[in-house]
Amino acid sequence: MELVYIFGHKNPDTDSVCSAIGLSYLRNQLGDNTEARILSDINEETKYVLKKFKVAVPKILNDVKLQIKDVNYHKDFKVSNKESVYQAFFKMQNIDMSTIPVVDKDDNFLGAFAMKDIAKNEILGDNKILKTNFQHILEVIDGKEILNFQEEIMGEITNVGISSTALHNSDILNKNTILIVGDRHSVIEDAVKIGVKLIVVTSGNKIKEEHIEIAKKNSVNVIYTNKSSYETLLKIGFSNYIENYRYTKDLVTVNESLDITDFNDIINKTRHSYYPVIDKNKKCLGLIKLSDLRDINPKKVILVDHNEMSQSVEGLDEAKILAIVDHHKLGTLGTMEPINFRNMTVGSTCTIVYELFKENKVRIPEDIAALLLAGLISDTLLLKSPTTTKTDEEVLKNLVSITNIDPEKLAIEMFKANDAIKSKSLKEIIYTDFKSFNIDKKVIAISVITTLNSKAILKQKNSYIRYLNREARNKEYDILLFVITDIFKNGSYIIYNDNAKNILEEAFNSKIEQGSFLKGMVSRKKQILPAIINVLR
Repeated sequence: MELVYIFGHKNPDTDSVCSAIGLSYLRNQLGDNTEARILSDINEETKYVLKKFKVAVPKILNDVKLQIKDVNYHKDFKVSNKESVYQAFFKMQNIDMSTIPVVDKDDNFLGAFAMKDIAKNEILGDNKILKTNFQHILEVIDGKEILNFQEEIMGEITNVGISSTALHNSDILNKNTILIVGDRHSVIEDAVKIGVKLIVVTSGNKIKEEHIEIAKKNSVNVIYTNKSSYETLLKIGFSNYIENYRYTKDLVTVNESLDITDFNDIINKTRHSYYPVIDKNKKCLGLIKLSDLRDINPKKVILVDHNEMSQSVEGLDEAKILAIVDHHKLGTLGTMEPINFRNMTVGSTCTIVYELFKENKVRIPEDIAALLLAGLISDTLLLKSPTTTKTDEEVLKNLVSITNIDPEKLAIEMFKANDAIKSKSLKEIIYTDFKSFNIDKKVIAISVITTLNSKAILKQKNSYIRYLNREARNKEYDILLFVITDIFKNGSYIIYNDNAKNILEEAFNSKIEQGSFLKGMVSRKKQILPAIINVLR
């Protein structure tokens, strides 16, 4: 079953991480194959929560861009250098390909063998030398094993066309001879006495019993075939190991993790029609043709706690979105086909995930319930945020009954854990919980930090102002706002880029200075962003 990634926004907070983990558990219980991921490093609060409840931190998902591995290319289409030319030919013939990658016994890529290499060797090559194994010969000439003393056969192919007397007085036959012969028993007698490498008896003929006994003593390999000497002579060379043939070794390969956009660049530069696919260890995985790019399997994803393209994973436009679970306003994200979109006016995505458990009649394990409780506490500021609803209050009670956790005690522990601002750089603090929005051709970015030590940040107010002004210029933000929320004071201090001052004064209907405290202003989603949008529109 194909893997589905479930993840929150670019700057993961406790609600987005815990809701992703909870939803992944639920979907897996319902028969899906999902994995919770994060898009960047988690904050101290979320680290504390996961450690406290003994849940592993999800792996980082760098992007969901289309890669070679997402294309239905010719996987496992390859041939060992110890396989025969005959086998390579039919592998190509069976799927109408003219080229096949060549590998060694460990699947290391060696080059590419083509139909034209067979033709070139037949016309220009030395067709007398044979180096192969016994079984390859049997397969090519439809032979029957009579005597077999060596698995590997190497020698010079000979089809005797002179008289027995002349042959007897010559040195044509030797220990490296691979003799193709019909019913010429005198020739066979000379061959077994000399101890040639191999005798292929054609046209359904058989060797005399006394000659068989001599062949045994001299370790002469013997094969019978019903094919004529002429047909046997034509075909036996195709039992050669591929390594005996000349084939292309200096070839452009592509890694299975290569993005399709980068692959297209390679195609435009090299103009080849096929490319061997390798993994990070240079092991060959198969062959990709240009026409294969029409058959792709985009990565499957489910988004939680966001529905804005700018807040999501890189390459989202190349992925297939199966569902969205969110509690924010509708954003800019669109899909090519209908999806399951669960959007509720509640204070936390974890609240919605709890409702999904209930609707699907799936029991919530204690550790998952603890995570959902933590996410709910974090996003609603322990039910003090204006985004809090009756549903959040009811869900919190239910999760407490499952976990027997004191929510107020957990809230203080969480907020203290995330308050380690002394160990963070100014940039790390700004980007702890950072979201950007595109509103009527203007770009708004709002950073929020919930802290019990707002004084420490305000002491560095001027440093933050300089940083915000520089970031706003460099990244072309019209408004860049840093919100320092103090849940015990039930309000937030704000610092902003200078160009945002007039808009913020109009939005909050008061005179605004750097570091101003806005009483009761604790929600980016329900209070701060809507106020700014009203002014811009």
